[in-house]
Amino acid sequence: MSKLDYAGDLTPLESWDLLSKEKESFLIDCRTQPEWQFVGIPKLEDLNKKPIFIEWQLYPSMLINENFLNEVQDSPANKDSKIILICRSGGRSKSAAEFLTSKGYKNCYNCQDGFEGIHNQNEHRSNSSGWKFSKLPWRQG
Repeated sequence: MSKLDYAGDLTPLESWDLLSKEKESFLIDCRTQPEWQFVGIPKLEDLNKKPIFIEWQLYPSMLINENFLNEVQDSPANKDSKIILICRSGGRSKSAAEFLTSKGYKNCYNCQDGFEGIHNQNEHRSNSSGWKFSKLPWRQG
């Protein structure tokens, strides 16, 4: 296993299932603050949990958040927790999962297709894949 071999990709429904069954599991939403505020956020209240909001890339520069690791270390998640990372469509969250794995976090998953999913034929998101498309709980930020 190389340092970038994170635990794997989970669909949004598999992510929800893991979060519902594993007490020591966390969802880190690594999108930007404007995305949380204007696009919406996952709701985990039905699981007696809350998402953890830590930007992987900082808006508007989109530079990597140099404090990402420190912010994860300050969160309730630890190196043995099951951590699912979610972004808009799965790219940033995969990078964040690889990064945390390289820092000793053993169970980092990428929520494939993310919160909004990939573009459909009309260049729209949330219409073919992702957390929202899967009808999982969410709310406006």
